[in-house]
Amino acid sequence: MNRIAFVFHTPPHHTSAGREGLDAILAASAYSDDIGVFFIGEGVLQLMKHQAPEKILSRNYISAFKLLELYDIEQCYVCEDSLREWGMSGDDLIMDCQVLSRQALSESMNQFDSLLNF
Repeated sequence: MNRIAFVFHTPPHHTSAGREGLDAILAASAYSDDIGVFFIGEGVLQLMKHQAPEKILSRNYISAFKLLELYDIEQCYVCEDSLREWGMSGDDLIMDCQVLSRQALSESMNQFDSLLNF
């Protein structure tokens, strides 16, 4: 089976991309055992703690990212540089992910056969 990487690079609640990406990951987990999830740029905001999307009448799907572990999706990576740009650290995230530099992140992405962007 192909190795599939899901790359989140958009902020949450601005569009439906984050929700759709999460749904795609969970669906793909039924067909592939080798899934990677990457958060880069504004995508790191998908995992930020203490969001209140209901205040803008948006559905709160962020906590569902915690399901990735239950679906045996263990390859989760966050861009260290992007976290720094947003004044964040790994402690500000709702789940544990491996924090990598941009170069290390790029090298990790190159190990996958397919990249899906959200």
